[in-house]
Amino acid sequence: MIQNNIQDILTANPLIPVATIHNLSEVDTFYEKLKNQGVYCIEITLRTDFAWDAIALFKEKYGREFKVGVGTIITKEDVAKCKQLKVDFMVSPGLDKSLFDAFEKSGIPYIGGAVTPSEIIAGIHLGCKFFKFFPADLFGGIQALKTYAGIFKHVVFCPTGGINPSNYQDFLALKNVQSVGGSWLLQD
Repeated sequence: MIQNNIQDILTANPLIPVATIHNLSEVDTFYEKLKNQGVYCIEITLRTDFAWDAIALFKEKYGREFKVGVGTIITKEDVAKCKQLKVDFMVSPGLDKSLFDAFEKSGIPYIGGAVTPSEIIAGIHLGCKFFKFFPADLFGGIQALKTYAGIFKHVVFCPTGGINPSNYQDFLALKNVQSVGGSWLLQD
């Protein structure tokens, strides 16, 4: 079971909206926006003081319809809180042994970030196959992922950062990309 079956989340959700919630009223707004687009997945980042409350509220109100994930996880304590809230998946901008161990023990599907060859190799040695590629626009985007496809033949990416309506399909067309993340699905 690689990364607690993260491949099931990524396969079922080629578009993963990334939400930074600034007040709790945005929970209902984002739910409506995504539902109207036929998207039933959300990654709520830990970038605001409202994040944990927003995650709990979204999970409580819409958890039967949506896969509710948490992004910007950087500590074991974040993982423990995710387990407490029974979130559906976890996303980190990076990965190290300590975070990997916490992810594995949680039983929750997860994806850690890697953008350089050394980070990818370190993740492979931990037993990972799926990686967040963030920020994609700063680390070579499509060209970098095309290059990595020839080097890391069994690695699969979920790029985020700079993904938008004009390029997301180009990313999804890459053989080593399973899904993409971005905030454009939540914008007016």
